[in-house]
Order: sequence, then C-alpha cells, then structure tokens
Amino acid sequence: MTDTPTELDLTDATAFVRHDAYEFWREVRKHRPVYWHEGNPGFWVVARHADVLSCYADVRSLSSARGTVLDVLLSGGDSAGGKMLAVTDRPRHRELRNLMLRAFSPRVLGAVEQKVRERTSRLIKSVIRQGGLDFAAEVAEHIPMNTICDLLSIPEADREKLLRWNKLALSSDDAESDRLDSLEARNEIIGYFMDLARYRRGDPGDDVISLIATAEVGGRPLTLEEVALNCYSLVLGGDESSRVSAICAVKTFAEHPAQWRALREGSAAIDTAVEEVLRWATPAMHFARTATRDMRIGGRRVRAGDIVTLWNTSANNDEEVFDQPRRFDPARSPNKHLSFGHGPHFCVGAFLGRAELRALLSALTESVTEIELCGKPAPIYSNFLNGYASLPVAFR
Repeated sequence: MTDTPTELDLTDATAFVRHDAYEFWREVRKHRPVYWHEGNPGFWVVARHADVLSCYADVRSLSSARGTVLDVLLSGGDSAGGKMLAVTDRPRHRELRNLMLRAFSPRVLGAVEQKVRERTSRLIKSVIRQGGLDFAAEVAEHIPMNTICDLLSIPEADREKLLRWNKLALSSDDAESDRLDSLEARNEIIGYFMDLARYRRGDPGDDVISLIATAEVGGRPLTLEEVALNCYSLVLGGDESSRVSAICAVKTFAEHPAQWRALREGSAAIDTAVEEVLRWATPAMHFARTATRDMRIGGRRVRAGDIVTLWNTSANNDEEVFDQPRRFDPARSPNKHLSFGHGPHFCVGAFLGRAELRALLSALTESVTEIELCGKPAPIYSNFLNGYASLPVAFR
C-alpha cells in the first residue's frame, strides 16, 4: 500500500471502496494509533481496541450531544442534540434510555422475535426455489425494516418509502451522490414520525410509538419532535446495521464454504457465529464524540472542543484482542467486538439485531447446503456505514 497511515481522507465516502480498509487500519494501529486528521475542522482518529473501549466509557470527557457521526460534526453539529437518545448526555440520557428500554421489554420483544423467525424462514424457503437472486433486495431489505416496523406498528403501506429514505440517510449506492439527498431523506423520516406521533398521542394504542409519545421524561412529556427523533433513531439503527450485517453474513459464508459446513454440521454454534458476523461486518465503521475538557488518549493530548472519532472497524480487527483477526471463525470465543458500541451508549437494539441474524442463520442452515456468489457485490458509499447494496447469489 502506498498510502501512509495519515494520507487517507476519512471524510471521503469512497475511501474504503478504493482502498483496503484492513491494511490501512493495521498500519495505523502499528505506527500512529491515535493521530490528528487534518481538515477544516480536523479531528482525532482512535484506532486501538483498548483506546476505543476507554473512550466509549469516558462519558464525562467525551460528549455525544453535538453528534456521533463524523459528517454531522464536521458540518456544525447535530440539531437533535439533547433530544434524541444517541446524541444526549447524562443525566437526560439515562432518563431517555430508561424510556427506550421499556420499548424493548421481554414482553414486546418476545412477540417481535417470533415474527422475525417466521418471516425469515418463509423468505428463505421462497427464494431457494427461484435459483439466483439479489439477496440484498429480495431478502435483507425485508427482514430488519419489517422487524422494526412491527415494533413501532408502522402501517404496511408506509414501509417501502421508509426503507427508501433510510437507505439514503447515511449512505448511497452511488459514488457521486448528493449530500442534499441524505438530508432530505432524514427530514422526510422525521416529518413522517411527527405526523404519526401526533396521531398516536391523540389516540394511543399498545405500541412503542404510543408509549414514547405519552411518556414523561424529566417531569414533562416529550415534544412531538423529540418523539419523532427517537423513532427515527430506532428505525435508522434497527434497519441499516442489521440489513448490512445480514448481507455481509451471506457474502462471507459464500466465500468461506468450510465455515458454512461447520455451521450446518454444528461444529460452530449459531450464537457464536452471530457474534463473528457482527465483528466481521462492523456495520458502523466509527462513532464520534466531542471532548468537553483537555484529556489524553493513547498518550496524545486532546483539547476541549476537539472532535474524536472511534474506529470500530479498526478496534474489531486489533491483533492485541483478536487472534488472526482477518480469519473468519464462526466458533470464535471470546469475541469482544465493539459493533454495538460500549458503555452507557451501548445500542438499545442489540438484542433485536442479534435475533435477526440468529433467525437468518438458522433458516439458512435448515434449508441451504451451499451458497454461491453469482456476480460482484456492489458496495455502498459511506464513511460511516460499511457494506453492500447488492449481493447476487444462488442458494442450493
């Protein structure tokens, strides 16, 4: 590789399509595990697992309130700060998180998980009969979006447009995409949920949006905007990361037939395979924070106000934590990946994301003996989301 660890532009949505991400991060961990990325503004890059883990845990020095995605921070910060769970600091974060966790209660999730298993099994059985298919469009798009929509009781007629907006919000299928398309998609989602929240508040039912819309946080009801932003966060996180993880799972097992046989024969357990897929895929390549005070990370001095980016892609392939990290091992244990983050901001939807992957792998092992790639997968273009927009495969 000709690039040195600090020459790759991490703000470029095509960077890790044009360059080998794993080689780049291996060099960064070795030579400059914490470095300053020049720009206007510039930002810190944190690459080692231990440092990323430490930063996630240090909520007193590193704030989420200005935004947790690099592009948003570079453009001036997140207007949802203090309103949406992911971009809120304590003490309000704790109160909002407790509310959102009620949406993921065992009673609610039990019914949703059963639907996930049934829908996934039905989908896999239907596509096996047709030979070749685009797994991304014909299977992966239908599992997580319908799952999170089941959780929120979104009408069936609205789900396709929500998926379309979601796919534009944080990534693109086009290398020359317009950032205004992303902003417009986010606004469409928030507007949709404001209308739905207004309706559910007036006529509440036994659903998650009604729960959020009628609850109080800090002694007052959430505004319609706050309800909409937190529903947006659930949909965006619940669809995007699970969808690209599912696509990655099928692509990876197609490329590793011996590991697929091991999973089918029981040499590797479904649950450990799920964790390895999450590590291997690392759908959210980074999360970002803003330093609230002067501090040190990996021996480097970080000043109050500096943007700090935590690269999960690198941490999940750190040789100090994972033996032979570029070896896909569905029986890997322990597997201390950071794909769902860590600490107080650990993903509230982690259980659901795991349940979706578990349902997919279970359905595939029951019905599919061989997974064959039938063409070149098309990447998505993003400096945040890692994955593929299409995956031509055949199930035997």
